[in-house]
Amino acid sequence: MGKILVRRLPDGNEIRLRITETECYRGEEDTACHARFGRTKRASVLYRESGTIYVYLCYGINWLLNIVTGEVDLPQAVLIRACEGFPGPGRLTKRLEIDGQFNEICINSCPDFWIEDDGQRFLIIPDKRVGIDYASEEDRNRLWRFKAGKRL
Repeated sequence: MGKILVRRLPDGNEIRLRITETECYRGEEDTACHARFGRTKRASVLYRESGTIYVYLCYGINWLLNIVTGEVDLPQAVLIRACEGFPGPGRLTKRLEIDGQFNEICINSCPDFWIEDDGQRFLIIPDKRVGIDYASEEDRNRLWRFKAGKRL
């Protein structure tokens, strides 16, 4: 939360967006996680090393950006839900020109996309995740969505 997504475009220009909202997805036991059905073709990227980029097309319209956070074979990820000026995960991937070509790339070695820390800190506000009506009531009620509050 509060870190800067940096995307170097093919023309050399860089776009910098501050992360203001995220959601966590935790393993096969989380009925909102794509890994809830195990290691499917779609979810296999979640079982990779931390830092692996997981980009998928949502409803055939928007690319959504996730970063794997778990250890190998422990499928966990964080969805980057919003950045300053770009509320909504589809808007920020459009602005950053992120699509399925980034899926399965390790962000730690990607020359065109990375995360920076400029030292800014924010109050973190937990909330319920959104857009997961298919998940169990327990998982829908988890406070695993995080929003940036005031600067500290």
